[in-house]
Amino acid sequence: MGAAESLVVESNGEVILLEDVGVRYRIASERVITFKEYLIRRFQGKIALGDFWALRQVDLSINKGEMIGLIGPNGAGKSTLLKLIARVMRPTEGRVLVKGMVAPLLEFGAGFHPDLTGRENIFLNGALLGFKSDEMQEKFDHIVEFAELWEFIDVPVRNYSSGMAARLGFAVATDIDPDILILDEVLSVGDESFQRKSLSRMEEFRHQGATIILVSHDMDTILEMCQRAVWLDHGQIKMIGSSPEVVDAYREDQESSDGAADEA
Repeated sequence: MGAAESLVVESNGEVILLEDVGVRYRIASERVITFKEYLIRRFQGKIALGDFWALRQVDLSINKGEMIGLIGPNGAGKSTLLKLIARVMRPTEGRVLVKGMVAPLLEFGAGFHPDLTGRENIFLNGALLGFKSDEMQEKFDHIVEFAELWEFIDVPVRNYSSGMAARLGFAVATDIDPDILILDEVLSVGDESFQRKSLSRMEEFRHQGATIILVSHDMDTILEMCQRAVWLDHGQIKMIGSSPEVVDAYREDQESSDGAADEA
């Protein structure tokens, strides 16, 4: 294997391990109006490309059964980190080691085909996660019951509200008994009843030994649900520790930044 690796391994206690991980994107350093213009100028060697590191020198270890919160401002690299753990992408440098089946809910409705019905999308998502049709048939009633979508299950997903898509996405992702559950802003969409059900199900998963990574801008949720928190900023880990310790430091930093902006 090269310097950058993304594998599935056995480990003692650890189910996720990132060692000196970096993700680099090559981006144009000047504005190009159209894709056609970009191709022409790239072919002519007139496009200057620069490096943008979405993540750099990230070291992180997560144990089996741990519920860990991932916080930081927009653009900090949180989504990139989740994609590495979900095996959606590979690192540019370093190693990403993951043990077990991962169920990523990186975006509500992600993986849903808008022209397919809710029923069809349940089986499509199951197939993408490696489940056979008869296995998903056994799970079907429980998924729809949790999502409270019996009335709309044969309606194309394009006609769903964001809350309906949220309920269906969460119900599918959490009904397959994954070893690792990745939830990106899981409580940002949906009514209060759905949020309570989501929190209750996550608590059930934690007691069953599943590892959960929760991304949220709601610090109270991080404090309530997570034992540890990771603070990402500009692609690097700024702090790892107990949730109260990290959240307090993050809030203090945000208040300091807001105060400086007001003075300017």
